[in-house]
Amino acid sequence: MDPRTTYRRRDEVQVLDVREPDEWAAGHIPDAIHIPMNQVPERLDELDSDRPVVAVCHSGRRSGEVANYLSRLGISAENLPGGMVEWADQGLPVERP
Repeated sequence: MDPRTTYRRRDEVQVLDVREPDEWAAGHIPDAIHIPMNQVPERLDELDSDRPVVAVCHSGRRSGEVANYLSRLGISAENLPGGMVEWADQGLPVERP
């Protein structure tokens, strides 16, 4: 799902940020759920099974892997192509500490 569609549908989807803690701290999508990629399998219970997931990372590679993994488990999931780079390039909100 592209960044602008994700932003428009932010009340319908849950954004899952799979980046490392230092990447998250540098800036993230407001209201995103932060679960680093290597922790996703053991933290699936933190996701709402009734809402589609849009996975995001820096550029879209890691989140693409996570979206595929979640889809194989039967969870509705898509990747955010271009990741946070594309999100920021489109001028969408980024939350920073």
